[in-house]
Amino acid sequence: MPRVTPPSPARVSAVLALAIAAISVAAILVRLADAPGVVVAFWRMAIACVVVLPWTLRALRRSPLTSTNAWTTVAAGLLLGLHFATWITSLAYTTVAASVTLVATTPLWVAVLGWLVLGRAPTLTVLLGVLTAVAGGAIIAFGDLSGAAGASAPAPLFGNALALVGALSLAGYLLLGRSAQRHGLSLQAYVGVAYAVAAVVLLPLPLLLGHAYVGYGVASAGWIVALALVPQLVGHTGINYAMKHLDPTKVATATLMEPVGAGLAAWLLFTEVPAILTVVGAALVLVGVGFTTRGRGVVADRAASGT
Repeated sequence: MPRVTPPSPARVSAVLALAIAAISVAAILVRLADAPGVVVAFWRMAIACVVVLPWTLRALRRSPLTSTNAWTTVAAGLLLGLHFATWITSLAYTTVAASVTLVATTPLWVAVLGWLVLGRAPTLTVLLGVLTAVAGGAIIAFGDLSGAAGASAPAPLFGNALALVGALSLAGYLLLGRSAQRHGLSLQAYVGVAYAVAAVVLLPLPLLLGHAYVGYGVASAGWIVALALVPQLVGHTGINYAMKHLDPTKVATATLMEPVGAGLAAWLLFTEVPAILTVVGAALVLVGVGFTTRGRGVVADRAASGT
């Protein structure tokens, strides 16, 4: 069998940089779509599901669902749908900087849930990261009480709470995905099935909340398609590629640039200047998440999930 030549470090680093840029525009594309959050979330997952369908069908022939991994995959899809419904909706109520920073605490909640559910006690470094990130989140919430964000954050505490629910549900999705893959389901099969379940979960929400599924204009449709193709496919695929060739800790730490990129883009495009306390709190959250990604087991969970 011929030896496969690994890509150069420069090429891998370039792909990772592109992936970080792709996921950093997700919040901006949601704002530009200018449609209800649950509508955007449904179409994002539906489009992504259709795009990966051929890939998923081939993967399921190689590693079919079993009674062991089927329920964890379905549960993961349910949580993924909850994640997108809450996080995307949060952007209508709080600033991009606050929402994306709070969602970036997902690795922290992976560590906490892994401790509570799997009995994997966190290290001192992880505990320090948890406390630092919680302190940062509290500062963001305190800063939002002043209403400094203005029209860009009409109900910041509600929006921040939705973003935190989004982070928690994504953490559960990652842990369940880890379990499904450990029980024989390939990453390709898992991702496709989870996307499909998430789309099904999100399907009735616009109707239940009184929103139309279509009719938001050609521009809105274009931004939603871009959301499915760029952050979902380019971003996640690029990060998975980098995970194969770079140290996982470095990749996980690099993804913490997402809140920075999203915040800067919101500043430039929407003149959305975050309050001073939001900036201070966001810095503490990122430091705390940085500690947790360096803690035992957290990066492995993220790498296994392909996020």
